[in-house]
Amino acid sequence: MTTMTKATSAQALPLNKILGGDCIEVMNSLPEASVDLIFADPPYNLQLRGDLHRPDNSRVDAVDDHWDAFDSFAAYDRFTQDWLTAARRLLKPHGAIWVIGSYHNIFRVGAALQNAGYWILNDVVWRKSNPMPNFRGKRLTNAHETMIWASKSEGAKYTFNYEALKQLNDGIQMRSDWALPICTGHERLKDAQGDKAHPTQKPQSLLHRVLVASTNPGDVVLDPFFGTGTTGAVAKMLGRDWVGIEREESYRAIAQKRLADTRRFDSTALEVSTGKRAEPRVPFGQLVERGMLRPGEMLVSPKGQMAKVRADGTLIADDVKGSIHQVGAALEGAPSCNGWTYWHFKRDGRQIPIDLLRQQIRAEMRENPS
Repeated sequence: MTTMTKATSAQALPLNKILGGDCIEVMNSLPEASVDLIFADPPYNLQLRGDLHRPDNSRVDAVDDHWDAFDSFAAYDRFTQDWLTAARRLLKPHGAIWVIGSYHNIFRVGAALQNAGYWILNDVVWRKSNPMPNFRGKRLTNAHETMIWASKSEGAKYTFNYEALKQLNDGIQMRSDWALPICTGHERLKDAQGDKAHPTQKPQSLLHRVLVASTNPGDVVLDPFFGTGTTGAVAKMLGRDWVGIEREESYRAIAQKRLADTRRFDSTALEVSTGKRAEPRVPFGQLVERGMLRPGEMLVSPKGQMAKVRADGTLIADDVKGSIHQVGAALEGAPSCNGWTYWHFKRDGRQIPIDLLRQQIRAEMRENPS
């Protein structure tokens, strides 16, 4: 646990460490453009008035800690603006942020995000499958929290592992409403007295989905409101580096022990599914330029139709000219065609899909990314 000062600003980012102190001061001391993703669970400013009791008159362990109390909305807005500005300075050009909140604060945070220059990508409703009931019976049961996902700026090439989320959702495109349980049982951390270690501890399942969605192994994840360390624990398991900032010493001690007991997943388990859009684009003409296919060579369709390769990477079949996709579509009388899987070439008496040549080039590009 380290308290950061201005003197450390020229040093490297202190990876995989919990930093003590005010989050704004600490973030302002860290290197600019050094973080890939920020997950922030700031104070909700719940504005509680008096104790809350269950029907049996037992007291509800609500969020009434000093760190959640602000004198006014204006004070909370200044705090939000300051920490979001400090956070944005730390993000790399294509970095992103997730902020979670309740109806008490998330609308104010959303406006502050836009005012600070972030570009909102989605809001996600975390629908709690086991919410705390509304004991007074004067309002709806508050069964969800809202997360805002935003890139550092408009046009930033943020990370989004679409295919991985689809696989997490049983092969169906992931929606923006996530039904996940709150922390209970063995996952809920307790203090020495057996009470909740932190009143707003987030479940690992929520952070797992966020990090799988918007980071890759080796990325750096910052949590400026680290609490008991859920972000760091999940980042460590998933092979991401992390930095945590936490003002309260008691939370830091619990998080430190938790992280010491957390094991990283086997390296073979860290990669996630990727879609075709994640693969580098290879023009068909590149196969011709490199001599993998020769001008004048004939390609064959599944129905035995022939097309000749031309020097500019187009095909000609009878009176049809165009790309591998256009000519294939014309021959099939279809609105579109994936030419890479449609066309084959002949080698040693065998028909081989031209996509095999594209995969060879992609393999070379992965081995030599420069």
